[in-house]
This record gives sequence, structure tokens and C-alpha cells, in this order.
Amino acid sequence: MAKAKTPYELVPQLGKLRDDVLFGDVWEQPELSKRDRSLVTVAVLTALYRTEELKGHMQRALDNGVTQDELRGMITHLAFYAGWPTAVNAGRVAMEVFEDDQ
Repeated sequence: MAKAKTPYELVPQLGKLRDDVLFGDVWEQPELSKRDRSLVTVAVLTALYRTEELKGHMQRALDNGVTQDELRGMITHLAFYAGWPTAVNAGRVAMEVFEDDQ
């Protein structure tokens, strides 16, 4: 068997569930816009200190219409609800994502 390059190659069912259920169904529900889903997702990933996942979802948030200023405001707000280190970590991720978004 070839060496897996991603967790989704190593555990194919994760990729299937991600594609079919998470992005194919949950993200398509009408109760929230994709923009709002992105903002919620980035907030939760920030609070849980999920750095690797935060990078992709922060970029997705920008693609879904969340502004850099809104992400900055969210980071500041979460510093008081989720803890200073989580906000600083999100700020580091934002620096990287915003630089790539230029």
C-alpha cells in the first residue's frame, strides 16, 4: 500500500463523510448562510485551538464573504471568552492567511 499523504487517504471513510455529509449536507442547510457558517466555524476552531483546521476555514470564511476586519473583530472578542492564547494563535493564523490572500 502506498504511503498516505493526508488523513483522508489514510482513513478514506473520513474523506467520504467530510465530502458527503459535512460539506454535501450540513454546509448546504438553509438556516444559515455559508458566510455565517464560516464565521461560526472559525470562532469554534479558534476557541478549541485547532490551528491546522483554522487555516483552511479562515480562508474559506474570506471566500464566503467574511471580511478581514470581521475576522480581526472575532479574534479580539474571543480573547475574552475563549482565552488570550487562543486569540493570539488565531492572530498568527490570520497573519498567514491574510498574507496568502493578497
